[in-house]
Amino acid sequence: MSGGLLAAVRDLPPESTQQAVGYPSLFLLVSLGALVPVVPTGAIVSSAAVVALHQSSAVSPFPLLFVFLVASAAAFLGDLALYWLGQRGVRSRNGSRWLGSLRSRVTPDRLAHAQERLDSHQVSVLVLSRLVPAGRIPVMLACLLARMPLRRFARGDAAACLAWAATYQLIGILGGSLFPEPWQGVVAAVGLTLLVSAVPAAWRRLRGGGRDALRHEDA
Repeated sequence: MSGGLLAAVRDLPPESTQQAVGYPSLFLLVSLGALVPVVPTGAIVSSAAVVALHQSSAVSPFPLLFVFLVASAAAFLGDLALYWLGQRGVRSRNGSRWLGSLRSRVTPDRLAHAQERLDSHQVSVLVLSRLVPAGRIPVMLACLLARMPLRRFARGDAAACLAWAATYQLIGILGGSLFPEPWQGVVAAVGLTLLVSAVPAAWRRLRGGGRDALRHEDA
């Protein structure tokens, strides 16, 4: 049985073998990144989109479609798992390790800002939280502390994950279309993704520095 399976894998075209390995790997990495917010899932999706772009053609655009479906489904399931684990901490008198981890990643100012936005625009805030780098955890924590039911969170998060997967896939397509070789497009897509991720953090530091300077002047 194993010998026949190995022979079948060897007989597959390289593109089919890459897809057979790539889609499960994409799903695992993105879902893991949703649970452990240190994995650069945006860069992973953009890189997968570059490879899919070079595999696609006018006749068969399915690789790009599969990347979109796999990435959005993995992000959605990972978010739901993390939210469910956080809910257990909210309901528990002593909290939980997962809830404590979420709290440790969010400053009081960012949590208060997320709670204010959540009160007025629930679904749109969930969508934007996925698109803004480092915006997902503050909004998710605000939803947990507001005791938003899992079903309502899932409705908003589904749209957020679809928009997120489409955005980072577009970054990968743009990077991949500029270069003839897939690895060149991957490098460009990863660099662009990291740049997009760094801009909001730099802006927050600049705003924070400006506020500190104003406080010193007022003092």
